[in-house]
Amino acid sequence: MRHIRQSPADILWNAINYTALVVVSLVCLYPFIWVLSCSLSNPEEVLKGTVLLWPRRPELATYRVVASFERLWIGYANTIYYTVLGTAINVAMTLVVSYPLSRTWVRGRGAVSGLIIFTMLFSGGMIPTYLVIKMLGMVNTRWAMLIPGAISAWNLILTRTYLTANVPDELVEAAAMDGANDLRTFWSVVLPLSGPIIAVITLFYAVGHWNDLFTPLLYLNEPKMFPLTIVLRDITMGGLSRGGFTDSFAAFTSGKTRFLYSMNLKYAAIMVASLPIMCLYPFLQRYFIKGVMVGALKG
Repeated sequence: MRHIRQSPADILWNAINYTALVVVSLVCLYPFIWVLSCSLSNPEEVLKGTVLLWPRRPELATYRVVASFERLWIGYANTIYYTVLGTAINVAMTLVVSYPLSRTWVRGRGAVSGLIIFTMLFSGGMIPTYLVIKMLGMVNTRWAMLIPGAISAWNLILTRTYLTANVPDELVEAAAMDGANDLRTFWSVVLPLSGPIIAVITLFYAVGHWNDLFTPLLYLNEPKMFPLTIVLRDITMGGLSRGGFTDSFAAFTSGKTRFLYSMNLKYAAIMVASLPIMCLYPFLQRYFIKGVMVGALKG
């Protein structure tokens, strides 16, 4: 392989570029590293402000308390339920709607696409939406987490663009000439060719469900149905009693000890809730890049 000689300007540009990337990466990583270090440090060191990068006088007492916190694990189970079932509904409905919109012979597809784009710019508002959900009897039910946001207009446009570019009309017509009906064509021809876009929208929808705070805050009242985001909000903003750590705090009997460990418990809870999605992200990062590139012109 022939080595390409770089000019001084290219070397300078690469040095500046890599330096900027390293600085931005460190800025993004430092809050995560700091929270992790605080959760593992002795609480006296955290209150003194001596924890800057590495844990000081490490201990695992806070994680033992978090592991015994039942409400956190109920929130975990609810979040997994909403993420898995909600993403399945999202992907299925997005594909079913985007496929006919990608076909040139479907009448009115331009008008329907225009209405979908309109919803990206203007919405009915929070109060009318809440009244509709209430009239449908979905307030304080798990369906309120799954049905109202069943289709994302942005993901629908991405999917339609991908199907238009990668599933030509001639291929669908050939399947019809072989005797395949619309359902068989969609299942046997379109879906096998849609693997990349299915992975992209699955990731987008799943991350949205995992991080969703506003929807359960608006529609859910029963703690047994709260996802992990609500539990974390109560822990970080409502204190130990509202967060539910009081019963799990039996190991620390004195008020002074409870005060010392209060911040560490919040940091540990944040880490336990964030680690799964952070561990998965490096393996799924390429799908984010594919999502950005969907619809790009081919040279």
